[in-house]
Amino acid sequence: MIPSRHLPHHQQGVALLEALLAAVLLAIGLLGTIGLQARAYSALSDAGMRSEATIAAERLIGVMTTDAGHLNDYVLAAGGQPGERLAPWYSATRKNIPGATVSVTVSAGSGAGAPSLVAITIGWQRKADAPANRHAVRAWI
Repeated sequence: MIPSRHLPHHQQGVALLEALLAAVLLAIGLLGTIGLQARAYSALSDAGMRSEATIAAERLIGVMTTDAGHLNDYVLAAGGQPGERLAPWYSATRKNIPGATVSVTVSAGSGAGAPSLVAITIGWQRKADAPANRHAVRAWI
């Protein structure tokens, strides 16, 4: 039998190699988590803007419903200047959604007393290199 001190030591440094490999795998996992966090933040920001656009459009539909006799006063072409009735809503919407583009169209119903179709489109771009977003709401008034 050979004494243990004469056995060859073929596994010197294996524990260090395992520790380095574990550190590399941990770093890759952490980088992946950071990337997911950035995407989640972006999606949350887009969802926030979409909800602001929905709230703004529903608010305008409510105002237009109570003022159904003057629906054509609310018409706004994209990039145009709002009329007197639409100006307060327009400024509040642009405050809540920076850089928003707004258009409001009213299509009169066919026949006397027929409801009109109102289409409200709110567009925004969160970042310069991001695609433009658009939210459209239609209602019969």
